[in-house]
Amino acid sequence: MRVSEADILRGIERDEFFPVFQPIVALGAGELVGFEVLARWRVENDQFVPPDIFIPAAENLGLINRLSNIILAQAFACTPISNSNLALSFNLSTTQLLDAQLPTKMDSIAREYRFPLNRLTIEITETALVDDLDRASEVASALKSLGCRLALDDFGTGYSSMKHLHSLPFDELKIDRSFVQSMTEKRESRKIVASVISLGHSLELSAVAEGIEKPEQAEMLFWMGCNLGQGWFYGPPVAASEVTEIIAEPARQRSRAIFSSKSANQSLSLETVPAHRLAQLQAIYDGAPVGLCFLDRQMRYVSLNQQLARMNNVPAAEHIGRTVAEVIPEIFPLIEPYIRRALAGEPISHLELTKPASASGSPAQTVILSYQPVRDEMGDVVGVSVAITDATVRKGMEEALRNTEDHCRNLMSLNPHILWVLNARGEVIDASPQWQQLTGQSMEDAMGNGWLGCLHRDDVDSTVSAIQRSIASRASIDVMYRIRDNGRCKWMRSRGAPRLDQCGEVEMIYGIVEEIDPRLHAIAR
Repeated sequence: MRVSEADILRGIERDEFFPVFQPIVALGAGELVGFEVLARWRVENDQFVPPDIFIPAAENLGLINRLSNIILAQAFACTPISNSNLALSFNLSTTQLLDAQLPTKMDSIAREYRFPLNRLTIEITETALVDDLDRASEVASALKSLGCRLALDDFGTGYSSMKHLHSLPFDELKIDRSFVQSMTEKRESRKIVASVISLGHSLELSAVAEGIEKPEQAEMLFWMGCNLGQGWFYGPPVAASEVTEIIAEPARQRSRAIFSSKSANQSLSLETVPAHRLAQLQAIYDGAPVGLCFLDRQMRYVSLNQQLARMNNVPAAEHIGRTVAEVIPEIFPLIEPYIRRALAGEPISHLELTKPASASGSPAQTVILSYQPVRDEMGDVVGVSVAITDATVRKGMEEALRNTEDHCRNLMSLNPHILWVLNARGEVIDASPQWQQLTGQSMEDAMGNGWLGCLHRDDVDSTVSAIQRSIASRASIDVMYRIRDNGRCKWMRSRGAPRLDQCGEVEMIYGIVEEIDPRLHAIAR
């Protein structure tokens, strides 16, 4: 299909050229951040001339500036966009980037439609920079001075990408659709995309992925650290009349399928993590209070933190590339079955293991182990993530606590008084066995409020009231009551004091009960 100068001029005269707007979305959240402005040409009978036909023709015929001005003016005049904070992206051709008057013309159009240029990103295809990089640099710098952002489009498809990236003040890298659309099937594409994202972040540049058509692509890009994306998964280019509807669409609808796909439950492959994120993860890795490592399918250490190196009593560098059996041979037979189960896809958590004392003098350790399979983008297990918590101190504390409790119970059983403990509701939660000897009530029946059944019915209400006053006032308790013993009543005196928590509330009340002479009760009354 050939397009002549007369055809384009006729199209301009008849207002046949117009912009369409493709959504640019924050990956993951689905938040709309802007639109890429694309030119369209509708001729009579609602037929369209493809952009890859009329744009090169306009460039060759010297009409591209005029055509771009028309498209930009209509885009700036789009009320739903101009009244929002959304950004626009617009692609420049080779000849435009070499036009020293371009910044002045663009500033003029923006002023006419009152569109702030700090919301405009100029996309520059790297092939447009080859002919005259010095002049392109001057024009690009002038556009930056107006507030425009610059994006290097189709990054990685030309032969001089790095040179352009070094020479011009870019803010953004656009990942070419050819890599995005093949990244879920081709490892090479995944590695290229990961490298572009990592490079962008290292240079403090945003990364925008083009051509996203599937939720799997969107999710993979998100976990790689890509900020923004566009493509038919988020919506096709729409006319100005449909922009309002796109803006009103909830963010959750735009992200509807990203994390509901099968791959949402799969771990991120290590090979796709950009370098800057690996550095962040390594910092977390080394700062963790637990031992961490990654084992490959041959049970070799690929990475580990210093905590695990200390737990194994082997320098970290002497782990890498060696198998678990080589590093900790005395422990390996105990843990090998669990590692193999994890390599088969079974997650294993909270496995307690006692490591015997080593010949080098290291004491025995109690550890809690976790083995989690790590999967690549296709769901295949590529290794095992291991987390090890040293529970030796905790186990020692538990043993000491048990011993302390045993000592306390022995003291309670030997004490001539009846010792008791109430909770914050005034219920008995512990007491010495002398209560059963005195009342005949079993300790099990005495728990809670069961002990009140042994009291004289006339003393129950006053005793309960005394307990509640102590809880409310946080004051000590001193109450007398009668209990039945073989048909006769004995006067008892119960005294105690509350223990308060950090907020000043009653946590427990500890006290004793002792039998008293009835005459003392009479005196007390």
